[in-house]
Amino acid sequence: MKLLQVDSSILGDNSASRAVTREIVERWKQAVPGLHVHHLDLAGHPLPHFSIQSLVQGSEAQAHDAAVLTQFLEADVVVVGAPMYNFNIPTQLKSWIDRLLVAGKTFRYGPNGPEGLVKGKTVIVAVTRGGVYQAGSPAEHVESYLKAAFSFIGVDAQFVRADGIAMGPEARQKALDAAIAAIPAAKAA
Repeated sequence: MKLLQVDSSILGDNSASRAVTREIVERWKQAVPGLHVHHLDLAGHPLPHFSIQSLVQGSEAQAHDAAVLTQFLEADVVVVGAPMYNFNIPTQLKSWIDRLLVAGKTFRYGPNGPEGLVKGKTVIVAVTRGGVYQAGSPAEHVESYLKAAFSFIGVDAQFVRADGIAMGPEARQKALDAAIAAIPAAKAA
């Protein structure tokens, strides 16, 4: 079984989202003997922004984008760290998502509209936000965007939230404790 851990926070060891993704991955390691984990650090090794070069047949950019997509498709479990930066996901994470939404590979248009082609994949997203945002808040674009993107390709992503991490040390610890307590159980396929 393969697990892909995707971190996008620029805060390194001080990152709340990285703390939550680490805990999720540790639980999967304990539950699934022989789990193969690959860590993708989008802050340490950012993908270039999506460009026309990605569409040029045989280009280096196209080959790299195809490798990023293959890595995602081959993973049974994907754990994504998604901190909120300025009401949205980090641009590093957006660049990764851009490589996943590929017509004919992860979705297609049919007579009834778009159809997701990615089936049977577990995706767990660790959302961390400095403030507290309710579903439907006009300032909340992290979870709504990621839910829409993953749903579009056929994945029903699960979300673990740590809200209020910038509201003081006690609030941060309380938010992290709540997020860790809410981690869904790991299970072998």
